[in-house]
Amino acid sequence: MKKADNDARDGLHKETFRDGKLSAVGRHSNGRKTGVWKFYFRNGLLRATGKLSGGQLDGLWKWYRENGKLYDVGKFVNGEKRGDWKYYDKRGKLIRTKKL
Repeated sequence: MKKADNDARDGLHKETFRDGKLSAVGRHSNGRKTGVWKFYFRNGLLRATGKLSGGQLDGLWKWYRENGKLYDVGKFVNGEKRGDWKYYDKRGKLIRTKKL
């Protein structure tokens, strides 16, 4: 489905769909995803953005729907959901908050 357009173990890293469209962009350190990453739908709109640390989700993450509206927002600590998570309907309106 996806392929990396480079095999860099350190520095800027891009991933593409088979058709060449960008699917993800971020940085690698020692072969692991680190820092802020952005993931995209095939239509080019943002799918998710957030920080990775040691290959795990860490800090604030935002996920979006294919229409560009927010889907959910929350924080990760060492790859696990923590704190208040906000969930949105398909129009981007906040529908609930859940404490994890």
